[in-house]
Amino acid sequence: MLLTTLLLAIPCLLHACSGWDRRAPHFHALFQFQLVGLNGAFLTGDIFNLFVFFEVMLIASYGLLLSGGRGLRMRIGLHYVVFNVTASTLFLIALGLLYASLGSLNMAELSQRIAEVPPAQLTLVKATMGLLLLVFCAKAALMPLYLWLPEAYSRAPAAVAALFAIMTKVGLYAVLRIQMLWFGDDAGAMAGYGRDWLLWAGVATLVLGGLGALAATRLRVLISYLVIVSAATLFIAFAVGTPQVLSAGLYYLPHSSFVAAALFLIADLIRRRRGGASDRKEVVAPMPGKETPAVLFLIGAVSVAGLPPLSGFLAKAALLAGMPAQYTGPVWTAVLVSSLLVIMGLTRGGIRLFWRVPPVDPQAPPPRKARLRRVELYAACILLAYGIGMTLAAAPLMRYTDATAAQLLHPSEYVQQLRATTPEIRQP
Repeated sequence: MLLTTLLLAIPCLLHACSGWDRRAPHFHALFQFQLVGLNGAFLTGDIFNLFVFFEVMLIASYGLLLSGGRGLRMRIGLHYVVFNVTASTLFLIALGLLYASLGSLNMAELSQRIAEVPPAQLTLVKATMGLLLLVFCAKAALMPLYLWLPEAYSRAPAAVAALFAIMTKVGLYAVLRIQMLWFGDDAGAMAGYGRDWLLWAGVATLVLGGLGALAATRLRVLISYLVIVSAATLFIAFAVGTPQVLSAGLYYLPHSSFVAAALFLIADLIRRRRGGASDRKEVVAPMPGKETPAVLFLIGAVSVAGLPPLSGFLAKAALLAGMPAQYTGPVWTAVLVSSLLVIMGLTRGGIRLFWRVPPVDPQAPPPRKARLRRVELYAACILLAYGIGMTLAAAPLMRYTDATAAQLLHPSEYVQQLRATTPEIRQP
């Protein structure tokens, strides 16, 4: 996760440094705070520290979303702030209940205490865990708590929206950690808690995300729904939790982050190339398919839709191939239907953006096409190159994700190592 964040942040920063950062004087400080929150959330082994890093990440995201904005972006940003403050309040309440019932907030220690929870406290512990899962699902945009994401991400500046592509993965990462540490096979009465609910909610979100992508009238809204589709796919993989499916999900996670970020940057290139502030697919001027943004859009669309031969296809094929028999019907149907809806939405968007010639008003002045800056172009190309690199290196990467999945499914060594570690005492 740290490497994914690093590889994603570099092109986002390059794109912002092409000129947009001058309109947001505090962008670079907020960008670094965002990285602190992301990396801290991925590294911490304490659930309260996870809350702290969530807040660092969210506070930075508030500033990044609202930087240089006004009007509609400010209103949508206010909705985003209110939603996340509410979720953070519930998170803090859940932490208080967790500490009151189990007496610790260390994740490794909690894995042992949850397995030994007395029957008298079981109901309270289950309610607390349900509240925690609700908070993480809200931050990861799981149905029905995903409605905040399309408008917020689509109105954010391109470099910010590209970085936000990994923010939903923080909620997913938190769900994965507590599922494997606290609700594993050795968790006693809490074994498998919430797994079926997460699976079916992920299936429903997958279909609804595909429908949202098909119905989108703006390119950046379509890409935002693709972020929801990727999150739902990961929820399914993590909820099923078999070694092969979990490994496929871990391979799919960086792929989906890189491609969504690339598409946000490409959408900004297309908008600027057409000389307008709008990216509505119905009101754009014609642009030949040979243009560089069109080629980049094609590569990104093939990758995000899961078409061969790129990494999206390999990840989905591995996920479906490893699906247990009891989930084969609904999961295969949801994945294939959502992929079809995404392909239809991207195809329609590409036709309207690059091939359709709208009526031209002879009295209207010609649109001023902004010159493509090389740095912006390189940023999008780097992100797409990551996906191509994941395709070429699929075998070693999947061996690595296989080993990671095996470790996640058997966390006893991790727990024993942390519990056996004594804090270092410094001599005065």
